[in-house]
Amino acid sequence: MAVTKTHPIKSTLKAAIDYICNPEKTDGKLLVSSYGCAAETADIEFSWTRCHAIDKGTNLGRHLIQAFQPGEVTPEQAHEIGMELAKEILGGKYEFVLTTHIDKDHVHNHLIFNAVSFADHKHYHSNKRSYHDIRRTSDRLCKEHGLSVIIPGQDKGKSYIEHQATQNGTSYKAKLKAAIDRLLPACSNLEELLRRLQREGYEIKRGKYISARAPDQERFTRLKTLGVDYTEEALAARIAGRSRPSHQPKQRNGKISLLIDIQNNIKAQQSAGFTHWAKLNNLKQAAKTMNFLTEHGISSYGELESKLNAVSARRDTAHAEIKRIESRSAELALVMKHAETYRQLKPLYDRYRKSNDKEKLLRGHESEIILFEAAARELKRLGAVPLPTTESMKTELATLSAEKERLLAEYKTARTEAQEYDTVKQNVDALLTVPKEQEQQRRHELE
Repeated sequence: MAVTKTHPIKSTLKAAIDYICNPEKTDGKLLVSSYGCAAETADIEFSWTRCHAIDKGTNLGRHLIQAFQPGEVTPEQAHEIGMELAKEILGGKYEFVLTTHIDKDHVHNHLIFNAVSFADHKHYHSNKRSYHDIRRTSDRLCKEHGLSVIIPGQDKGKSYIEHQATQNGTSYKAKLKAAIDRLLPACSNLEELLRRLQREGYEIKRGKYISARAPDQERFTRLKTLGVDYTEEALAARIAGRSRPSHQPKQRNGKISLLIDIQNNIKAQQSAGFTHWAKLNNLKQAAKTMNFLTEHGISSYGELESKLNAVSARRDTAHAEIKRIESRSAELALVMKHAETYRQLKPLYDRYRKSNDKEKLLRGHESEIILFEAAARELKRLGAVPLPTTESMKTELATLSAEKERLLAEYKTARTEAQEYDTVKQNVDALLTVPKEQEQQRRHELE
């Protein structure tokens, strides 16, 4: 599990970068990485990029923190996840410095990135959509690396400390939710639930929203802040036995959805209404599954597996090609960035090298000379020597962009087909399993 938060840097950019690069926090700077710049000169390189922007905005950069649950991740793994997150959310268009701090109980990443893109010199716009994209990406990467993931909607707005307390079962909200879940099955209405909470020591406050407070708790907790299943309406519905789960499948465009395992479904055990709905849903989905097999000419289980494997291979091939194009495009964007800096500052650097008074020229143009030398080093590292022309790089970028658009369309189509075939296969597996289970149960009853 990782908790993310972000805030703008409006001043003291160098101080912020120096802080996150502190050797005592980063294992002697072993856990310091950068992209599009050097960590030591990042503030100068950020500034150089911003000076070319039309829309500079008011921010010098943004600072993102990604904190992990104690003991769940190694520093090296956290750094790897942080690098994957940075490259994905920034698309290889913004300089950044990434560090991993190990001086606290929990390992956490610090990411400082430029507020202006070096690729198109446009300002980074931070809003709710961009933040949720960061969180979704972070959650997905954590899942891919085998870490726990925060369930969307259930933990909205929690701080790291509160997430940690919830994991340990010590947060007030976690205890209140547990108390409600334990008491609710025996209640006939919402009022009885509140009375039972009071008997357990909770103080109840009524008003526009119902709130509860534990004996040693300072502030009241609104029930609706516990999650979508704990609003007054949801609690009343759960008590009445007509609740609908927050994760109820959405039926869109007549698509096939998975059959529900009614026997092992917690909601089905708690609600007769849900059980009835699930049975009807399963009948509809079973019919859709059989129609799909007929329409696609699939007459055996082997054919279904073969079709699924083929479309999955198409999806994976397109995805791999997209990643290759993105990697090459990011590399080209870096070369263009450093090439532009190199060309602009080369006349000044030539003057500096030929000058009889290098100290005087250095005092007046230290930042520019540092930038030129950094650009020259990066171009050599990237293998861009001799320097390619701007036109040739733009032409290659345009070609890559067109190819990526074609592959994206192919990938989306294959992904949708693969999801549909996978759902059909899971439904077929479930339908084939039911008769076997019924036969085993019948034999057990006869014995």
